[in-house]
Amino acid sequence: MKTDSAPLGISGISHTEIDLEMEDSTNSNLTTATLIEAVQPVVADSQKNQQSPAVVFGTTFITIFLAEIGDKTQLSTLLMSAESHSPWVVFIGSAAALITTSLLGVLLGSWIANRFSPKTVEKSAGVMLLLISLMMFWDVFHG
Repeated sequence: MKTDSAPLGISGISHTEIDLEMEDSTNSNLTTATLIEAVQPVVADSQKNQQSPAVVFGTTFITIFLAEIGDKTQLSTLLMSAESHSPWVVFIGSAAALITTSLLGVLLGSWIANRFSPKTVEKSAGVMLLLISLMMFWDVFHG
């Protein structure tokens, strides 16, 4: 069982998996203290899963804001604003584009979450990132 501090839905542990692990634990004659230690991270994760919308918004804003600083989108917006001499029109256009791509990400993420288990999504993302990394290394050494 994972003991990280991610919320239950993000950590990839479902209630069914926890129940199965608890059954496995009881079948292997573990002590009550061991069972309590195994459940404590799950209880903490369940409480964290009930975060307020303000906390979720703040975490999302800070994460995306820091990830986007200095990326190609920001540089493109800067150049378009300088060339067009219409910074507010460029701002509205780029904001609309970012909102649209974020909406697509949220809708696709919601669709995926409803159809696949968290473990499948986590493993698939890991495989995709590994493949992208391998392609980048290949390009650096053979490009």
